[in-house]
Amino acid sequence: MKIANDTGPVSSRERFLEAIVQSAIDYAIISMDLDGLVTSWNEGAFNILGWKAEDMIGKPATIFFTQEDRESGIPQKEMTAALNRGRGSDERWHLRADGTMFWASGEMMALYASDEKIIGFIKILRDRTQERERAERERLLMHELGHRMKNTLSVVQAIVTQSLRNAVSLDDAAEKLQLRIAAYAKAHDILLQKDWVSATLADVVEATKMNIGLDGSTRILSNGPDVQLGPQAALSFSMVFHELLTNASKYGALSNAQGRVEVKWNIERRDDVEILVACWRETGGPPIPSAEPDRKGFGSRLIVSSLQAFGEANISYRPEGLTLLAELPLSKIQVQSDLSTIDTSPP
Repeated sequence: MKIANDTGPVSSRERFLEAIVQSAIDYAIISMDLDGLVTSWNEGAFNILGWKAEDMIGKPATIFFTQEDRESGIPQKEMTAALNRGRGSDERWHLRADGTMFWASGEMMALYASDEKIIGFIKILRDRTQERERAERERLLMHELGHRMKNTLSVVQAIVTQSLRNAVSLDDAAEKLQLRIAAYAKAHDILLQKDWVSATLADVVEATKMNIGLDGSTRILSNGPDVQLGPQAALSFSMVFHELLTNASKYGALSNAQGRVEVKWNIERRDDVEILVACWRETGGPPIPSAEPDRKGFGSRLIVSSLQAFGEANISYRPEGLTLLAELPLSKIQVQSDLSTIDTSPP
């Protein structure tokens, strides 16, 4: 970059150029002499870095570099690149006057007088923190999306394999597959409406009832406090309630005209740990043997294994009806999505 090199009064052209530089408030435009001392500091530099011009003129421009970069000679390397190649580009963390850090992209260029003599450097800097955070979120979003797709495909594969393995006919397999995958898809819908952050336990219960045509049924009673579930727990509870309601409709309390299902949950504190205690209880259905069945189907295994990933879960086969009791630490079922804890802060 060239500048005029006269020692007379400031020309109108110089005033015009100065006005342009001072108007570029989104860019820090800083000139330095050959020793790296600040010779000019525009309004954009004050807006971005926080130091006033009068505080910076004559001071080393290295002040807004991090200590690690100063110790490794980054400012000097930029000036050397500007001298040898015409410019030195960088993207790195920089310091503000208040000690906070921001991500910036910058260009260091040699400053020439009208006689082609190098008289210093000019540094143009822009705050790119938001763009960096956005790019980081997009990168993690794609990683999370890939992870979820793999998990979803694994679950669907297990549903297909086990449903076919335990089916008595192709029609039976088709029905089970359709209902189970629909229940899983409905759970995803609930989470998508909540930006994949959480869903309430009550939401999951109501969605499951609706999915198999039992919404509005007075024979299914549910009651409990507002409990937020993390994404994985919400999916697990959706599959569990689907299996329980399906079994209750075919063989249990909802297979006759008198039976009822009661779903209750509460929060208990045990040794300073909050525990979700959830109970599914069927009454009034056909009597069932008190002993556990010798062979459990995929549905029964899914119910227990899905919840045991978060805590304790047990099924009891009582004469009056099936009972499921789950005791799950809140800290495990309320784990949020990875995207809600993205750390894009400086090192």
